[in-house]
Amino acid sequence: MTAPIHIRPATAAEVINLRHVVLRAGLPRSTAVFAGDEDPAARHFVAVAEEGAIVGCVTLHPSAFEGEPAWQLRGMAVAPALQGMGIGKLLLAAVERSVAADLLPRPLWCNARVPASGFYQNHGWIIVSDIFDVPSAGPHVRMLRPRSMM
Repeated sequence: MTAPIHIRPATAAEVINLRHVVLRAGLPRSTAVFAGDEDPAARHFVAVAEEGAIVGCVTLHPSAFEGEPAWQLRGMAVAPALQGMGIGKLLLAAVERSVAADLLPRPLWCNARVPASGFYQNHGWIIVSDIFDVPSAGPHVRMLRPRSMM
């Protein structure tokens, strides 16, 4: 990374533009707004560059995993020009710290785009499903971050 990046909690409104650019390019902006974004329990984080620009984002939604209370990681995105520079790693670390600090830690899971699954695997996540298609987003796999590794 060339400039310092700061990770901080954010509002749902702060993550939508980057989600739209990175994850929903060519689709209406409304497709970057996820059910549960405004839930008071949802947790949003942004990566902010030195000049104040939001260059990364991620959201945690309370969502069951195999019938048990869990956190679902959703909408993780890094500005295209800065991908591969460690911003995603910083965002994952913030998410994991947030979940680990809970009185009753819950599993952390996500539906990852197949091309991104290697990134998550490199950070301790495991694939727990076959490939499935998400309309308008392409092939995905379900992934889990084992609590023992956080």
